[in-house]
Amino acid sequence: MWISPAYAQAAESAAPNPFIQLAPLIFIFVIFYFLLIRPQMNARKKHAEMVSNVRRGDVVVTAGGLVGKVAKVLEGDEIMVELAENVTVKVVKATLSDVRTKPQPAANDS
Repeated sequence: MWISPAYAQAAESAAPNPFIQLAPLIFIFVIFYFLLIRPQMNARKKHAEMVSNVRRGDVVVTAGGLVGKVAKVLEGDEIMVELAENVTVKVVKATLSDVRTKPQPAANDS
């Protein structure tokens, strides 16, 4: 026959370097840390600081979209928010999405 069969030769291969195999996983974890984990930790810290500094008279926005004025800071993690005249509700501090300072009086541009 004119075509001879080809046989695979057993190649001597060295064991792969374990660091080379783990490098992609380490690289992915570093990317996740800087793009997802670290910014989330900073945002959580900023929100906790904002909530802990709530005081009477501040205008707050709850997670449900209600805007009101802090009437009283209660013990623990609750505050009383005045939504309208004679309408106050008890709100958990952690549900506040924004804390605004006392409203500034309107400027007279006469």
